[in-house]
Amino acid sequence: MNDIIQTIAVYALPVLFAITLHEAAHAYAAKYFGDNTAYAQGRMSLNPLKHIDPLGTIVIPVVLYIATGGAFLFGYAKPVPINFGALRNPKKQMAWVALAGPMANFVMAFLWLLASVALTVAQVHEEFFIAMARGGVLTNLVMFAFNLFPIPPLDGGRIMTSILPNRLAYRFAQIEPYGFFIVMFLVVMKVLYFWMTPVMMLASTALQLLVSPLTLFLN
Repeated sequence: MNDIIQTIAVYALPVLFAITLHEAAHAYAAKYFGDNTAYAQGRMSLNPLKHIDPLGTIVIPVVLYIATGGAFLFGYAKPVPINFGALRNPKKQMAWVALAGPMANFVMAFLWLLASVALTVAQVHEEFFIAMARGGVLTNLVMFAFNLFPIPPLDGGRIMTSILPNRLAYRFAQIEPYGFFIVMFLVVMKVLYFWMTPVMMLASTALQLLVSPLTLFLN
């Protein structure tokens, strides 16, 4: 139980930031391209309370973590309301609005990696902060890869809908009501790992390349 409490303490802040900035990024992108729905509802905000779903963000992840000993974890935030029809070019700009969330996670993973480097340079040996920085990288890489999976309503599904020809895009979008169940089935059957692992590895490699000039300079 002590290990579980410690793990929750380590990941609480990274998860909170990851969810908040992911959803806020969608709202900012939507407003930039002409849809004020999220802005009008107060969701274009960095206030975590605006994006937290009590059940999906807190209760379900904690219960699953405790019940499975960390083997299975799932959660979700309150989706940002977006009216894609209000975008200036809905078909094209839908992809950019969808991509904004995962890219926010990629940027946050980079910032947590920088924090990890800074802790090393400052010779901070406090395990809690080192674990939090590593947890921040991992959390955001997971969110980056998971949300890019090409099944609606995940962001990857929105991107696919945007880039497919109109007729195929319309047919593809029809699976959205079943998308959550499809994704959960793939998670339970561990099929989604065949997507998650390579995408996370590619993103991690990109992060290492981005931070390598700094580490070389410091060394």
